[in-house]
Amino acid sequence: MKIEPSTQLKLDKVVCHFLRTDTSGLLLFFMFLVSIVFFSACSPKTTQAKLPVETPQPFTYTGKEVPTDAWWTSFNDQRLNTLVEQAIGTNMNLTAVWFRFKEAQAVVDRQSSFLLPDVEASIRSSLNRPQPDFVGGENVQLGLSAFYEVDLWGRISALIKAEKFRAEATFADYQAASISLSAEITSTWYQLMAEWQQLELIDEQINTNQKILDFIKAQFGSGQIRSVDILRQQQLVEASREQKIQTESRIEVLEHQLAVLLGMPAQNEIEYVPDSLPDLPPLPDTGIPSELLARRPDVQSAFKLLQASDREVASAISNRYPRLSISTSAQLRANNFDNLLEDWAYSLGGNLVAPLFYGGRLNAEVDRTQAVKNQRLYEYGQTVLVAFQEVEDALIQERKQLESIEVLKVQVELATRAYQQLEIEYFNGLSDYLAVLTALNQEQQLRRDLITANSLLLEYRIALYRALAGGFTTERELETES
Repeated sequence: MKIEPSTQLKLDKVVCHFLRTDTSGLLLFFMFLVSIVFFSACSPKTTQAKLPVETPQPFTYTGKEVPTDAWWTSFNDQRLNTLVEQAIGTNMNLTAVWFRFKEAQAVVDRQSSFLLPDVEASIRSSLNRPQPDFVGGENVQLGLSAFYEVDLWGRISALIKAEKFRAEATFADYQAASISLSAEITSTWYQLMAEWQQLELIDEQINTNQKILDFIKAQFGSGQIRSVDILRQQQLVEASREQKIQTESRIEVLEHQLAVLLGMPAQNEIEYVPDSLPDLPPLPDTGIPSELLARRPDVQSAFKLLQASDREVASAISNRYPRLSISTSAQLRANNFDNLLEDWAYSLGGNLVAPLFYGGRLNAEVDRTQAVKNQRLYEYGQTVLVAFQEVEDALIQERKQLESIEVLKVQVELATRAYQQLEIEYFNGLSDYLAVLTALNQEQQLRRDLITANSLLLEYRIALYRALAGGFTTERELETES
């Protein structure tokens, strides 16, 4: 059997003595309680931890355009704006994160209730044989009791602050999830537009390849065209059709993804008109790294969790100090309900508990919470580093992608000229059709690659907006505030 002794100073007899003598004793007792409450403000201090991240240098590149909270509006796409607004209100994952925040708020309310006394009412009716207390053996009791723990050393207040910080972290998680959802909607939408642009180009290429096939078939009888040339051209036509099938598949998959992001079944159709990819908006002002830390919800969430763990350390330290609790009760007792108000009694007591020996459990809890605090500190530092990395990655990727697109445009122009030249030479008997076919295939592939490159450029810009984004107010928040 494990024994955990503690020192308890029972104040019930002292209180009863005060109440039996005169009111001066009661006054002294309550002065003692007031002094205890006064000194309870002296909560234990925790050590300050230094952020394990060096002061960062300014970001490599920056623009002049000030990004708005609703960053997706920079693309001037009304249909996209509607999709994002709809998704924020209907997406299942985002709604789940919101109710996680509501749960955290309820935990704060529950923890705050410990600063108030617990009051209970009771009623009892019984029949006793033989009659030990009342004549007739029937008795009725109506009671009211209250229990209150004085917040010595701020233990309860520290736990309340920890839960408040944790609730604020959960709200920051909701904001971060909103940003992620808006980025995912925007990315999926422009991937879909890119695939429609690819489909349009492939249809054009199929038409071109079919016309060339019809032309060389017509020339086959003249002796200038070999049958193998016809077969190779037919193969190119079929390869283009296979490209179309794959593109159509990707379009449907992206439509399914968009529907689920909007909180709808994948089989539901989304009404939209295919459009080309938008021009890249001006580069936003990246600001300074310290502004990014104050703006990004995921960084703020990590910081709030660090603050919560700090308050839990303070609470664990307070557990090693004495605790004072006050209890009071009043009862009405009678043989029946008619005489219930004739006899009554009350009591007032205090209990002071000072831990002496708990087998090192309390010190171990302090060590545990301190370790959790250090864990949160380095998690916060890692979140900060990742935030800086995401901005820098997006900046360099966008810059290099712009350079890559310029190179691709030159390649498309050169491939087009090479194909046209080889086509002329072929019909003049100066080159083999395989060279013409290879040049045509390269030229068509480069055009498809150019659309993919433009789509990837938008992906990098979306990643940059997401890395720089702060929280934005959703309709759900406005409804809660009202």
